[in-house]
Amino acid sequence: MRALSEPKIVLATHNAGKLKEFTGLVRPFGLEVVSAGELGLPEPEETGTTFEENAAVKALAAARATGLPALSDDSGLEVDVLGKAPGVYTADWATLPDGRRDFGVAMEKVERMLQGVRATTPDTRRGRFVATLCLAWPDGETQFFRGEAEGQLVWPPRGADGFGYDPVFLPDGHDRTFGEMSAEEKHGWNPGDAHALSHRARAFKLFAETHLMARP
Repeated sequence: MRALSEPKIVLATHNAGKLKEFTGLVRPFGLEVVSAGELGLPEPEETGTTFEENAAVKALAAARATGLPALSDDSGLEVDVLGKAPGVYTADWATLPDGRRDFGVAMEKVERMLQGVRATTPDTRRGRFVATLCLAWPDGETQFFRGEAEGQLVWPPRGADGFGYDPVFLPDGHDRTFGEMSAEEKHGWNPGDAHALSHRARAFKLFAETHLMARP
């Protein structure tokens, strides 16, 4: 597997919160991070039908524009009884006609659909959060790191922390939803930890163990 030898990497995002989170995760490894937003790069259209395809669109655009390795992520919620919807359209389900996003509306849509197929017991409300990281180089090479967190959908929503569909997602082995957990509880991971909880933390763990922990 190709090594990440450069001291700087571009995070293919325009989200300041995501940049802050990722910068904190890589700080112990001495890797400098700059975001696509800070560099004034345009946001590419996400035309893929899988998390991997959309992550690659973003990472490759940033890598080719800057000449540096770039990392992006694409994530979403899959509900088994709904044919793994909303999947790559997770954010779209929250998008209002005026372009604003309201995840309360999106959570209600999921619940209406679950009720519509009579998914009222825990075993019929299974699903997962998925996060796929794509590491891309300017020459077009890509590597992927996928993390999944299994659980069930609950109703009504519980908790005011987190974002997106967190308040209706109860991860396996826990009695609190992601919406009832702090960001550190969900996404916190330290080098050497055997386990990570959230989908994004699990994907980052794979990336870090492959490319960061072996850095000089």
